[in-house]
Amino acid sequence: MTDLSPFHLAIPVKDLDETLAFYEGMLECARGRESDDWVDLNFLGHQLVLHRVESAAAVVLDANPVDGEHVPVPHFGVVLDWEVFEALTERLIAQQCDFVIPPTVRFEGRVGEQKTCFLKDPSGNCLEFKTFRQPERLFATDAEAYQ
Repeated sequence: MTDLSPFHLAIPVKDLDETLAFYEGMLECARGRESDDWVDLNFLGHQLVLHRVESAAAVVLDANPVDGEHVPVPHFGVVLDWEVFEALTERLIAQQCDFVIPPTVRFEGRVGEQKTCFLKDPSGNCLEFKTFRQPERLFATDAEAYQ
């Protein structure tokens, strides 16, 4: 998984200042270029752009069952190294983050074993952070990993 190119994702936000406080304060994202209506952030090495929208459509999250959890859809996030994930979740817990799904182990003892957590930003965008016990199995196709 080396030599990955950074992704670019632009998301709608209702209140740019409040949402920036979340990404800069809670997630420690560094600010890049900006205007009155959008801000680039360094989201763990990726370009996340917060775009202020006048009337954000109500984000209606659906959910799919995954290994006993109801995973919110849509969502986005980053796959982290095990130690980086641990440090992030410890920091979020210390900041009393209101998790949608708290840090948990999924597919324990099986192909695709991972730790994951979900949270929402102040504009209702859902984020997932995860890490794999065996990172090389990120795209495993074994049916066992997804049951």
